[in-house]
Parts: sequence; structure tokens; C-alpha cells
Amino acid sequence: MKKLNVGGQAVIEGVMMKGKRTVVAVRGRDGKIITKEIEGAVKNPALFSVVFLRGLLALYEALVIGTRALGFSAEVTGEGEMTKKDIFLTFIVAFAVAIGMFALGPLFLAQLLVSKSNPGMFALVEGLIRAAFFITYVWVISLFKDIQRVFEYHGAEHKAVYTYENNEELTIENARKYTTLHPRCGTSFLILTLFFAIIVFALLGYWKDMDLIWKIMSRIVFIPIIAALTYEFQRLTAKIVNTKIGKILASPGLLFQKITTKEPSDDELEVALVALKESLRD
Repeated sequence: MKKLNVGGQAVIEGVMMKGKRTVVAVRGRDGKIITKEIEGAVKNPALFSVVFLRGLLALYEALVIGTRALGFSAEVTGEGEMTKKDIFLTFIVAFAVAIGMFALGPLFLAQLLVSKSNPGMFALVEGLIRAAFFITYVWVISLFKDIQRVFEYHGAEHKAVYTYENNEELTIENARKYTTLHPRCGTSFLILTLFFAIIVFALLGYWKDMDLIWKIMSRIVFIPIIAALTYEFQRLTAKIVNTKIGKILASPGLLFQKITTKEPSDDELEVALVALKESLRD
């Protein structure tokens, strides 16, 4: 029987796992683990077979499900219930910050540093600035205690997935020995997105001589296009992840995971394993 590509994300004091079902498990203040099944955002699974469209749908579903999982974890842990208004405002603020810090900020800096007559060099410098901003941002937030806990649950999620992939019983003892770094992590998607942004914006620069306004518009409009390209590329590389070329392609994402994952405790592993077990039930 073909194994599922299980995976998920860390939330506040818990883990969300997607297998046969999508389930989030959270440890409450009383120490008990509470689980909840979360419905998918895309109701027609056939749409995920449409090339390029499926990348956008997967990203949309991940954002919706992830936000619902975070809302549930906040409620269980006593951080406060997230209403629909709260979720909407969170999306707006997060999107605005992401556009400003990771799209427009690097663009304006590149405008000051690089000649506009060399689109390839401009895109490269802009991309390097964007990567530096992103890595620095993640490193800084990783210093906060609450974020460190989330990153520990991220590591627990990966260890649980490895246990399942290696056909072992889903126990703490079996999961404990595995690494917190996993090649199919969403972290690798983010790193690849930065790489594809350099290529796409360089090609745009050669194709059309754009002024600053057009550059600003392109950095916003082309975000979903770059995400779709990255998704398709990651699907292809997932098939060769155990080859030499696949390992080379996966190495930047794995290296970055040294920041975004931490070694979990047994209690955190237990939560991740509960989420995985529940997600595999019929």
C-alpha cells in the first residue's frame, strides 16, 4: 500500500498534521492533549491535478488551514479565541508586512546600489538582499522564548513524519532518534521561492525596460506566479530527493531548518505523534 506524504506545521503548544484527514493536536494548560479535525478550504480535490493552478490552491489551503489550526491552539492554550475578524486582520497585516519587508524593501535598496541598465545583476542583488532580510528576520524571532517553543514543535513534527516514513510504530522512543531536518518541509519551499524570484525578475528586466512604478507592481503581481512555479519545481525534485542531485537541491532548505527547528522534548513529541495518528485514521 502506497504511503501518504504526511506533513503539517507547528502551532502554539501543538502540531497540525495532514494525512487522510487534517488534525491539530494541542496540549492544554491542564496537560491533556486535545485534538480537532480541520476541514480543507478547497472543496474540489480534482483542481489539485491542474498544473500551476494546484500550486496556488495548495498555498491558499495551507494558509487557511494553518490559520484555523493556530486559532484553535490559541483557544486551547488560553491565548484567546480568534474570530473571523481577527483572522482577516491577521492576513491583512501579515501580507502588508511581507510586501513591505520582502518585496518592496529589497527593491528600493537595489535601486540605490545597482545600475538599472543591467537587469540580471539588479535581480541578483535584489534577491540577495531579500534573502538576507528573510533569514535575519527568522533568526531574530527565533531568539524569543515563545517562538523557540513553536520551533521545538516543528522539530517534533519532522521526527514524527520520519517515524511514519520508516514504517516504525509511532512511539516516542522510535521518533526520538530522528533528525529535526526534513527535505519536504515548507522551509525548502520558501528558499526555492527566493531563488525563483531572482530568475523571474531578471527575465522581466530583460524583456521590458521598467521604471520604478512598474517594478513595484511586478513585485506584487508576480508573487502568485513565482509561488506556482516553485510548487511545480518542488514536486519534481521530491521524486529525486534521495539522489545526489536531489540532496544538493534540498541542502539550502535543510540548512535553513537549523534555525526553524529545535530539538523537542518527549512531551512535545507525544503531541506530534497524537496528531499524526489521528490524521491517519479513516
